[in-house]
Amino acid sequence: MPIGSDVFQVPSGYNAPQQVHITQGDYEGKGVIISWVTPHEPGSSTVIYWAENSESKLQVHGFFLTYNYFNYTSGYIHHCTIHNLEYDTKYYYEVGIGNTTRQFWFKTPPHVGPDVPYTFGIIGDLGQTYNSNTTLTHYESSRTKGQTMLYVGDLSYADDYPLHDNTKWDTWGRFIERIAAYQPWIWTAGNHEIDFAPELGETKPFKPYTSRYHVPYGESDSTSPLWYSIKRASAYIIVLSSYSAFGKYTPQYKWLEKELPKVNRAETPWLIILMHSPIYSSYVNHYMEGEAFRVMYEKWFVEYKVDVVFSGHVHAYERSERVSNIAYDVVNGKCKPIDDQSAPVYITVGDGGNLEGLATG
Repeated sequence: MPIGSDVFQVPSGYNAPQQVHITQGDYEGKGVIISWVTPHEPGSSTVIYWAENSESKLQVHGFFLTYNYFNYTSGYIHHCTIHNLEYDTKYYYEVGIGNTTRQFWFKTPPHVGPDVPYTFGIIGDLGQTYNSNTTLTHYESSRTKGQTMLYVGDLSYADDYPLHDNTKWDTWGRFIERIAAYQPWIWTAGNHEIDFAPELGETKPFKPYTSRYHVPYGESDSTSPLWYSIKRASAYIIVLSSYSAFGKYTPQYKWLEKELPKVNRAETPWLIILMHSPIYSSYVNHYMEGEAFRVMYEKWFVEYKVDVVFSGHVHAYERSERVSNIAYDVVNGKCKPIDDQSAPVYITVGDGGNLEGLATG
């Protein structure tokens, strides 16, 4: 879409907050992280918030940061975490100062529990094309609109533009604001978030992504924002990184090894994994790219009876039966295949609409 498109609209007023988005701010779903950008100067990192029908307004103070990427300098990126909210409650919040203040709202999830219905949206590989806009519009108008978005990686596609044009991070942030400012997006990093470009002097992977999209990784004892877990309603959601080290004894491996036994299926019967690169796919595009990850982790997915694994990367929609490629326990000289009813369903949703187009074979 052209830069002047309405979906990239800059809010009116000097230094008005833009690119507003929220995500879950803690492990249990009683917190939110509110993030936004001010383009010209820091302004305020304070969020004012209040529960619906309440006369009491509260405030919490966050922080801001900036980053440089090649010849680009970001605006002032604010992150503010609100803790200890009430479950199943609508809250309003304001960011900005004076006549540039902007107001939004969100609703917290129900209390974590086994019989709590909840609806998630799922998008991957969105980008910012006319097809991307169709995807968001469809989601907005859906009768079964989700209450929280599970996003499985590849966000702005800024690295596909000449010289890794980071201004595309800004247009994408304004593009998704119409949904992301009102309900949490649970973030997963994809290959287009790596932004590793030594030819441009950029040798720190994931710098734009981790600067802009904060997640509550410390709440689940993770050492990296690229892998973490949250509870939400009746679901336990684990986010993994396809493009970080995942071999035996790496930080991601050691974290997941400790994390999976913590899942209490009596409390959260749904166990969902988000990752960018699928480990099962019938497409030629990106064929077998997830195989090493499968070899390392599929045994755990089956052992702990993961319900569903959502991925992107392959620009198509595909859904499997419960499937595993594990053989174990030699019985009478033959490999005994594991019961597929213990294996996850694998769903690929890489057809969000990005400029690379759909996979066709």
